Amino acid sequence: MIQISEIELLRGGTALLKNASATLFPEHKVGLVGANGCGKSTLFGLLKSELQLDAGNCSIPKDWSIASVKQETPALEISAIDYVLQGHPEYYALRIALREAEQNNDGDTQAKVHIQLENMKGYSIESQAGELLHGLGFANNQIENPISAFSGGWRMRLNLAQALIRNADLLLLDEPTNHLDLDAVYWLERFLRAYTGTLVLISHDREFLDAVVDQIWHIDKQLINVYKGNYSQFERQKAERLLQQQAMFEKQQEQIAHLEQFITRFKAKASKAKQAQSRVKALERMEKLAPAHADSPFNFEFAEPLALPNPLMTLDKAQAGYGDVTILNSIKLNLVPGSRIALLGRNGAGKSTLIKLLAGDLKPQAGDVFQHQGLNIGYFAQHQLESLDLKASAITHLQRLNSKASEQSLRDFLGGFAFIGDKALEPVAPFSGGEKARLVLAMLVYQKPNLLLLDEPTNHLDLEMRHALVMALQGFEGAMVTVSHDRHMLKNTADEFYLVDSGEVTQFGYELDDYYQWLLNANKAATKSEQADEPKANSGVNRKEQKRLEAEFRKAIQPLKKQIEKLEKQLDKHAAELSEVEVALGDNELYNDDNKARLKELIAKQATLTPKLNDIEEELLMALEEMEEKEQAFADELAQ
Repeated sequence: MIQISEIELLRGGTALLKNASATLFPEHKVGLVGANGCGKSTLFGLLKSELQLDAGNCSIPKDWSIASVKQETPALEISAIDYVLQGHPEYYALRIALREAEQNNDGDTQAKVHIQLENMKGYSIESQAGELLHGLGFANNQIENPISAFSGGWRMRLNLAQALIRNADLLLLDEPTNHLDLDAVYWLERFLRAYTGTLVLISHDREFLDAVVDQIWHIDKQLINVYKGNYSQFERQKAERLLQQQAMFEKQQEQIAHLEQFITRFKAKASKAKQAQSRVKALERMEKLAPAHADSPFNFEFAEPLALPNPLMTLDKAQAGYGDVTILNSIKLNLVPGSRIALLGRNGAGKSTLIKLLAGDLKPQAGDVFQHQGLNIGYFAQHQLESLDLKASAITHLQRLNSKASEQSLRDFLGGFAFIGDKALEPVAPFSGGEKARLVLAMLVYQKPNLLLLDEPTNHLDLEMRHALVMALQGFEGAMVTVSHDRHMLKNTADEFYLVDSGEVTQFGYELDDYYQWLLNANKAATKSEQADEPKANSGVNRKEQKRLEAEFRKAIQPLKKQIEKLEKQLDKHAAELSEVEVALGDNELYNDDNKARLKELIAKQATLTPKLNDIEEELLMALEEMEEKEQAFADELAQ
């Protein structure tokens, strides 16, 4: 158990935490949230024993092993898998000792090391490292490549794998999804849910927090405020508290009126479309949660574009790639005002390539890309953060876009992105990644685009800024194409999804949750294809014998099959119950004083159902994996 008692932490003479207390029990999973600069990373430093307390006490069990993610990775020449294995120092030391003993023909030492490896289950650790690397997106032919061969983003994935391999008592993760694509995020989410140690997680991905944590520590006003449940439950509790206190009432009402304006406008345009109804519901949910964000420092929206040509852009049998290499073939796409498309696909499939083609950074190798008169593209990509003028201020960057604008009008505009007072006049050089991302977004919004191309726009953004961006995108009247691993943003801003896979861009549908199932099926199909391509040894099993073996196998897996069916029914049942609770929580009337008891009842029911649903899902996934392993083993047996 970790006990934090009335601690004080000073940085630069300022108290980030004062008289703060909290208790973290073994196997609990905590999401650490709060505004940028509130002290989240400082608290991490304390838990890692990198910082000393200015007052109070922080007690961590002495026998606990602690793992965290390195922020930098030098260009080493050791292989990726060796680097990951270094994250398990006990195993790695034994590995080196065994290698030396073998070189010296030291039989006694070899025997002792083998016993030690057996005791710590060391023989499975190398395969675990391979599984970690595969889950984080590394291909089998990459794991022996030297660290120096990987880009910065992939090295951060290696650092993450290195932290996960140890199975530490306390795992500290600071924005682990920042350098991951959606596929790897799904995998990591599943991994952490099965993790049996104690977890403290800093993340600005609310869907990820919802799926992984069972408690929220909110750092606010120098204190650690503890909330039971996931991030959504924390948000509702915070909204309820603010409503009861009538704190910042006027600002709350302004936000609600602003949201209602979006809803009214959108309903009037497309009230009957299936995807439109989904957006309306999402907006209405966000309306109820507006008080939880009443104290947000961010307040901006997209102005009405100067022109809205219809269509904005058309792709007709376009082909995209680099040099002589073609990534995407025969792309057909028609972007009109109101198009809200999110691109799905595995890492390297070509999502960013398509965005670059739309942005004009790539010329089509074949086919046509028609940019219609009046098109004004707003393009956000990570490389634009690097292209900012480090010597110039935020004000200067906007003045270069509009030299006639008054300084005060630019200051007012930048204030909506939390560049307040002298911050707007400071050089960009010392800005954090989040501040640079906000500035690029501010420049994009200022130019009143009618087509938004967003490639991972939420990287480096905190939860409040992500919320503000989603709200602004809800009111955007042009077209939008997005690549993002932020599922909350995708669910609340995209009306339809397109799949980028095997060189093609095809319409996928309207539900993001279907993509996870597609991934599972695609991976299973890929495995079967690999097996089919392998030359089969001459099997001594004739057709009659094969039928007999198949019948025995079906009988053997029948209990497991029944278990899977039972879990699927339970999952459907609890998912339906949770959905009913979520719908009920979306009712405005519920937050009146008269319904306080009912509200607490629903929140309690939600708090019970959510972890239960997660547990069932995890059990189901494990059962499906077991079934897959059994099927694979049986197939291998037949092939012998």
